[in-house]
Amino acid sequence: MAKTKTAYVCEACGYESSKWLGRCPACNQWNTFKEFTVAASPARTTASARPGISSAPRPQRLCEIDATAEQRIDTGDAEFNRVLGGGIVPGSLVLLGGEPGIGKSTLLLQTILQMRQASILYVSGEESERQIKLRADRMLQQPEAGHEPLLYCESNIDKVLEYAATLKPTLLVIDSIQTMASEMVESSPGSVTQIRECTSMLLKFAKQCGVAVLLIGHITKEGNIAGPKILEHIVDCVLQFEGDRHYMYRILRGIKNRFGSTSEIGIYEMLSTGLRPVANPSEMLLSQNNGEFSGIAISAAMEGVRPFLIETQALVSSAAYGTPQRSATGFDLRRLNMLLAVLEKRVGFKLGAKDVFLNIAGGIRVTDPAMDLSVIAAVLSSNVDTPIEQGTSMAGECGLSGEIRPVTRITQRIAEARKLGFRRFLLPEQNMHGIDKAQYPGIELVPVSRVEQALREIFG
Repeated sequence: MAKTKTAYVCEACGYESSKWLGRCPACNQWNTFKEFTVAASPARTTASARPGISSAPRPQRLCEIDATAEQRIDTGDAEFNRVLGGGIVPGSLVLLGGEPGIGKSTLLLQTILQMRQASILYVSGEESERQIKLRADRMLQQPEAGHEPLLYCESNIDKVLEYAATLKPTLLVIDSIQTMASEMVESSPGSVTQIRECTSMLLKFAKQCGVAVLLIGHITKEGNIAGPKILEHIVDCVLQFEGDRHYMYRILRGIKNRFGSTSEIGIYEMLSTGLRPVANPSEMLLSQNNGEFSGIAISAAMEGVRPFLIETQALVSSAAYGTPQRSATGFDLRRLNMLLAVLEKRVGFKLGAKDVFLNIAGGIRVTDPAMDLSVIAAVLSSNVDTPIEQGTSMAGECGLSGEIRPVTRITQRIAEARKLGFRRFLLPEQNMHGIDKAQYPGIELVPVSRVEQALREIFG
């Protein structure tokens, strides 16, 4: 019979101590140590003895290792493949996090329903088979005959791995890792010890059996994935599924990816039948009558390495209650205050006694500094109540001295604006080096170096 021992584990970071401490020496949090009774080490012995899991590998020289390109599993979803770097790598461990109700389970379920020629085991610790079946019927997607995914509603990780080692699926989906528990650890599901132990067992299974594992993870009220931080360190890929429930758009963002770039994003539209991948988000984020109203400017922004055009809306009015208000939705409020200070100091526009409201249309939140030029243009357009000429787009970062600084990937921004029919594009003067205007027929490139010069080009 295995001996047991008592350990104290910090619920915030997973630091383990042999005695109780008031303050964690790792994360400096107070009163986070909880007592757990754990086994000496039978979990590792049991995992290594399971059928289908090989013994420890031997050391290899670097020249002996095969470095050919990884064979990836096609998910059938172009947006999901893009974020993963081309598909799921066999033997990898992928963690998908997001707020409750944002669509994590829906995304993975519709993904496995459209995967062809792949054996899939879907393990749910939160829902019954009937609930999963009802959601699948709502999506109106029928998997290929003979390749339907297997559903297994179980929260015991030992039974899950035993069944998976016998079945040897191509893909194992765990919904969610916080509901899994091992009999070798005497603590409740969702605790730091259980999450750490279950993830370690899944990692060992994935690497030794070559089975790709997709985990769904809950997040805390601060927006971090629940459990110890080591959870994000040991997995191969961390994906964040984000968006506003009041809007139809969702963004799949790669935070960590050992097999690809973390600069890619996937955009989805939430429908009653599931999530629809959005191939061209620019056409959906732009209204068709923006040239008729003041306070609207179009910016060519970048999310990772993907360009798309965003509609920036601003409203400037006299302060009704004496104290001017500053509000920004989808944009950093502190950066908005900085841009208003630049307008007042360098250009001479007096906005100190006026309310300024800024909104990024579509519920998208952007952090690209190239949005500065469109924010300034939208604010001044609303202030003078003059619409910006239709067919004009722009990109540029604004410095504190009023200069327009160069931005990255300017050629992709210009190409996206030209593809959508824009006839005029304002860009930083330093970005014109190496750009041949003949490569972009049908669109006029207007270089600007100062804020006041850009305003003259926009408003005449």
